[in-house]
Amino acid sequence: MNTETARRFRRLGTLTIFAVYFVILVGGIVRASGSGMGCPDWPTCFGQLIPPTSEAELPENYHEIYSVGYANTDFNVVKTWTEYLNRLTGVTIGFLIFLTLWASRVYLKTDKAVFYLSLSVFLLVGFQGWLGSVVVKTHLHPLMITAHMLLALFIVALLIYAIARSQNDSLRQIDISQLPSRFKTVLTVAMGLTLTQVAMGTQVREAVDLIAVHHNYIDREYWRDSFPLIFYIHRSFSAIILFTNLWLAWKVYQSVSKNNLLLRLAYSLVGLIITAILAGVSLDRLGMPPIAQPIHLLMANLIFGVQFFIFICISYAAKKPAAIAASQT
Repeated sequence: MNTETARRFRRLGTLTIFAVYFVILVGGIVRASGSGMGCPDWPTCFGQLIPPTSEAELPENYHEIYSVGYANTDFNVVKTWTEYLNRLTGVTIGFLIFLTLWASRVYLKTDKAVFYLSLSVFLLVGFQGWLGSVVVKTHLHPLMITAHMLLALFIVALLIYAIARSQNDSLRQIDISQLPSRFKTVLTVAMGLTLTQVAMGTQVREAVDLIAVHHNYIDREYWRDSFPLIFYIHRSFSAIILFTNLWLAWKVYQSVSKNNLLLRLAYSLVGLIITAILAGVSLDRLGMPPIAQPIHLLMANLIFGVQFFIFICISYAAKKPAAIAASQT
């Protein structure tokens, strides 16, 4: 195998993973700011490849032409360009995914699964683009928005697995001999808890979207008065998430060396969870600051990504060749 080509694949794949997380952040900003219908049509924006910067550039009857989303709202340049930049970010990810797929050709002779994982991601990103058009056509239907976000989470998981699989020889050398036998089981439970929390979070966001529309995206300090019961369940559930992952991080800290990849991942996991909780507290107690919602969403996605990567590392490390295992005992 061409080592440089393999290295290029890993670099592109890693860059693409960060790009997908970035578009999740941008998507959260779009949703929190009510910019989802900033462009009332798709794939163009007001029928143009580059959207207008002022209402003067639109026809006088644009309310009638684009009645959905603009029937009772004047043109808003900030919302329009926020949504447009969100779309441009999505297109950029499409190019990165294609380059990642192209670079994965090197694994066709050694590990075809890496190539087919990359191909699956490429196809799913195309489907994700189509689903984005459905989100617009269904007038930002909450279920479509949630499906759009969950698919992004799945795409990231496939990318993480593809990149990890491409360097499984290195991951097999990780020393997990001192980790408790139930560690992987608890980690699996923690991932399930995170997915449950994300599912509840989508329901909370759908409720918040309706509350935001009711308040015309102003008077945020009063939104909390209308929060549904699921919000309080979601808030309390975060304590279970925190303590479960603290146990995982503590066991890693006790069991591995300071330069072990797992320790760095454990520190990152705890930091992400604390940041997510702080963002959630600010939503609850500080009048729903606009930036807190997308940060909260991004942290939830990153938490699952780190947990999944730790799971892959543990799985490969458990399959290390006998010679390596003997040298670590």
